[in-house]
Amino acid sequence: MPQVTFWQLADEAHAAENRTCHLVADAFSNKQKCIVYCADQASAEMVDELLWQLPAERFVPHNLAGEGPSVGTPVEICWQENQLSRRSLIVNLSGKMLASPHAYQIIFDFVPAADEAKQAARVRYKQYQQAGCQLQFQSADT
Repeated sequence: MPQVTFWQLADEAHAAENRTCHLVADAFSNKQKCIVYCADQASAEMVDELLWQLPAERFVPHNLAGEGPSVGTPVEICWQENQLSRRSLIVNLSGKMLASPHAYQIIFDFVPAADEAKQAARVRYKQYQQAGCQLQFQSADT
């Protein structure tokens, strides 16, 4: 059963992408491979760039979908469902429900501060709940 954690975000520019970089760096330090699923290519490229800006001691080997070695890197950043590969952890920046949540052990999703995006997150929360996922809520400030 997947464990879904919704992160409550502060009202700041690129809060989800910045939190994603820290989650991915923590996952890599725990030897977990993961996918970052973005809404579009521009968002994926932003996450890619932000990961390059992490301090050297937090370096995370990563690549955009279709780039890098054929076996992939510990972190793959994609923006289309057909690009999703088998990993135990996914960070969902797409703003929509994952088609196959049970394909993952750990799912990170976000609750943005903006009202419309917050409402969409509530809908996803209910969808994960109906899919039988374990849910928890976390403040990005902790």
